[in-house]
Amino acid sequence: MPGGTPGGGPLARLAHRRSTPPGPGYKWVALSNTTLGVLIATMDASIVIISLPAIFRGIGLDPLAPGNIGYLLWMILGYLLVSAVLVVVLGRLGDMFGRVRIYNLGFLIFACASVALSLDPFRAGAGALWLIVWRIVQAFGGSMLTANSAAILTDAFPARQRGMALGINQITALAGQFLGLLAGGLLAAVDWRAVFWVSVPVSVTGTIWSYLSLRETSAGKRGRIDWFGNVTFAAGAGILLAGITYGIQPYGGSATGWGNPWVLTGLFGGVLLLTLFCLVESRLAEPMFQLSLFKVRAFAMGNLAALLTAIARGGLQFMLIIWLQGIWLPLHGYDFEDTPLWAGIFMLPLTLGFLIAGPLSGYLSDRFGARLFSTTGLLLVAGSFLGLLALPVNFDYGLFAALLLLNGLGQGMFSSPNTSSIMGSVPAEYRGVASGMRSTFQNSGTALSIGVFFSLMVSGLASSLPSTLSSGLQAHGVPAATAHQTASLPPVSTLFATFLGHNPIGQLLGSGGALGHLTAAQRDTLTGHTFFPELVSGPFHHGLAVVFTVAAGMALVSALASALRGRHEPADRHAAEVGPALRTRTPM
Repeated sequence: MPGGTPGGGPLARLAHRRSTPPGPGYKWVALSNTTLGVLIATMDASIVIISLPAIFRGIGLDPLAPGNIGYLLWMILGYLLVSAVLVVVLGRLGDMFGRVRIYNLGFLIFACASVALSLDPFRAGAGALWLIVWRIVQAFGGSMLTANSAAILTDAFPARQRGMALGINQITALAGQFLGLLAGGLLAAVDWRAVFWVSVPVSVTGTIWSYLSLRETSAGKRGRIDWFGNVTFAAGAGILLAGITYGIQPYGGSATGWGNPWVLTGLFGGVLLLTLFCLVESRLAEPMFQLSLFKVRAFAMGNLAALLTAIARGGLQFMLIIWLQGIWLPLHGYDFEDTPLWAGIFMLPLTLGFLIAGPLSGYLSDRFGARLFSTTGLLLVAGSFLGLLALPVNFDYGLFAALLLLNGLGQGMFSSPNTSSIMGSVPAEYRGVASGMRSTFQNSGTALSIGVFFSLMVSGLASSLPSTLSSGLQAHGVPAATAHQTASLPPVSTLFATFLGHNPIGQLLGSGGALGHLTAAQRDTLTGHTFFPELVSGPFHHGLAVVFTVAAGMALVSALASALRGRHEPADRHAAEVGPALRTRTPM
């Protein structure tokens, strides 16, 4: 065969091409494919958040019915829960059996789940369960992508370009969360199924491309699967996050469910299982979670900063949606049905900040180290939270947009160098599990943020919203008994009504016939753009002050952790420090 070109069919030629060493341009192929993978995975993590009103209408679910709050939460949290629990396991499998192999399989699973989601054949509760189950399957595929993408890039790029590559990859993942909000608003205006259709061509194309172009550039390290660690970690983290999820919902006469015995059992049981997991993992010869990596200061401090920043960022994302959809946009004349779309548009400065600062700071951190950029970025994030705290509920958009841009710039400055510092600090053979551990902290932070900040907001609303709502309704002609009954709606239902861009007053009063006894002027006022937003703005701002104060505090602690990461040191130095500890574990 002239020139060494193999004969045979396309499969033989493909096998030959995949077996030859990659050329100098392979790193850009790896960057473009893995960036597409994390973009679609993170977009789908948030795309349903802003399109939930259209989804609920499409499958016939009432967003105010107390029994449907669980469906709403699990449509959001099911994806995040799987992403938080499984990325370490899938990163470890990538180390053992090949990072590209696991990544490619993840693209295939993600594509199949995307097709199933777009073909939901059911309505009401059955339709919601179909979406939840296939969202979980989709998250499994997405976790295979995110758990191995950073390791593939670390293998493909030289150290002098690694920060830039990981910066682009990481900032794309973060921007995907906010681009998902915009895409969800745009597509939901067309058809609720379009929210899921958009993933089909992208994931199918990415699957074919990854199988054709990506190659294993590092030898897999065969070993035993840590079944005990897998089970205890997945069960512990899953039970803990599920307990937090149900802690948001009302229980008995309480606005939240933190006193629910099942919630308490989940919280303490999850912590107990995770403690057992840590004790056992420290003695296994081949654990799934390399606890000894935390002896590397850059790895430990970088992950702590990433966890706290993810919690603060998740709180920001959800609070901004509620603020815009439930209050600011209606006050400025936007119909409630249109607020999801415009909320995504008005949050674009946040994404723009990511896109500007992420790649640039990643490139500069290759030359000057990660500590300066990541720490400064977190200080900017804290400052933006304090700025948002000082804004009135009915703010001037120019100042609001400037604060969002500042927050995005700060998060971009932090995320890219921090990821590069974490991945560059570990021995090469543990990059897969290190990538999974990093993703676990980040995804867990996003899931925890819902429980933390929604609970803070619900507690703030519970103290003043019922009396405010009751007196406001009576002032516009609603009988006292009806006003009191309407005001007894759980605060979490009101919170989710604003989160979904839904005005609950007309529905709540219309179902009992109260609207028919009011004058036309009173009906127009109660169901108009301004009554409900103005009514909840006071209690909401009280809760918002608590949320942004806590978020600013988390950003400052993250900045301290980032500053304590130490100077950048090459991975082979860390390998010399960590390697003996890995080899001297006591087998169980």
